[in-house]
Amino acid sequence: MVTTTRTAPAPPRARIASIAGYVPPRVLTNAELEKMVETSDDWIMQRVGIRERHIVDPGVATSDLAREASLLALSRAGVTPADIDFILVATTTPDTLFPSTACVLQSKLGVPHAWGYDLVAACSGFTYALTTASQLVASGASRRALVVGADVMSSIIDYTDRTTCVLFGDGAGAVVVEPSPDDAIGILDFENYIDGRGGPALCMPAGGSRMPASRDTVEQRLHYVKQDGQTVFKFAVRNMEEVCRRILERNHLTSADVDLFVPHQASSRIILAASEKLGLPRDKVMINIDRFGNTTAGTIPLALNEAFEQGRLKPGALVLLAAVGAGFTVGAVLLRWG
Repeated sequence: MVTTTRTAPAPPRARIASIAGYVPPRVLTNAELEKMVETSDDWIMQRVGIRERHIVDPGVATSDLAREASLLALSRAGVTPADIDFILVATTTPDTLFPSTACVLQSKLGVPHAWGYDLVAACSGFTYALTTASQLVASGASRRALVVGADVMSSIIDYTDRTTCVLFGDGAGAVVVEPSPDDAIGILDFENYIDGRGGPALCMPAGGSRMPASRDTVEQRLHYVKQDGQTVFKFAVRNMEEVCRRILERNHLTSADVDLFVPHQASSRIILAASEKLGLPRDKVMINIDRFGNTTAGTIPLALNEAFEQGRLKPGALVLLAAVGAGFTVGAVLLRWG
């Protein structure tokens, strides 16, 4: 008797089927900030490389930005809300603590049958969310996922604190993730990790269970972002380089193989320092922080969308995403564009 062994087919690789971004129309320039706090355009440009950032009007929430980006992503993917079965929203500024912004977005989009939730990883939120969704799609647990990185940072920024108010803007980006018809195209690898010792260096002290809102917390302005800039800078440069180097080495690649590096847009100094350490030339690095500022979970999808619209994402391009955020959180995703 002859026996045969059947090998189960490898699960399909997940890929980004479409990308889209959205920022609110209102622009806050450095010149306007000069009238609000003691700062200058030269100081802001030298320190972080930001000229302007987009800010929502009163009453506009994270889900509103997410909806605009999601609708365009769905259209570009050639799918409808009914085709989505999983929604993951990466955000530090949810509409409310509950219900989740994913629930609000599901209602606003009219997605009939889906599950989902919010993911909180600060500036690494999009890389964490993309990793999570790609694993669900590759395993078959999700047929088609909507991944959104969106933040209304202006809602938690103290515009009397010149060390933070110059940094942040509002914006959103969205991708549709689905099985790839070609195993060479899609999410190739990822690496994520956290270092909770860095939590105090970048945080919003009040508003959670440890320090609920009170008259004292409001008067002490503890519901705004607080940052130790030097600690964040050093950790971000070192870990962005290290996580990128490890993921490339694990896949037997070098920086020379990378066609486009899309880092979190925290500051131009962090981006340039990390890319120089990796040996990546400037023309391979996507930077748009000068016009959008740090939109937290929105920076990478906004930058990726701009690269797409500029024609910098060619079929088969090797793309490296990397982020460092409050927590500290660190994430990198290696993908081949299809």
